[in-house]
Amino acid sequence: MKDLNEILGMASRVQEELTRAQENLDKLEVEGVSGGGIVKVRASAKGRVLGLNIDDSLLVPSEKQILEDLIVAAFNDARKKADEVSTAEMSKMTSGLSLPPGFKLPF
Repeated sequence: MKDLNEILGMASRVQEELTRAQENLDKLEVEGVSGGGIVKVRASAKGRVLGLNIDDSLLVPSEKQILEDLIVAAFNDARKKADEVSTAEMSKMTSGLSLPPGFKLPF
């Protein structure tokens, strides 16, 4: 059995890795799209919105509701992709750890 110092050292290293992983997720970008690409949202893998691009063809007052729906869809697409990237990155980081089944990391 490992002594307390080894366990504490391992816990400290895991915490450091988790902190680095969280910082890295905010640097990874995903792009959500809707309407065949006429509305695009850029976001970090942590879900922070970085940018919005709306095709000029949508800037018509009578199309306001459609534009709003497309923006919501693009945000949701970006969030879904951010979650996928986040899960993949965390899987890489935790692949060497022996975590109990069903254990969720604090993200």
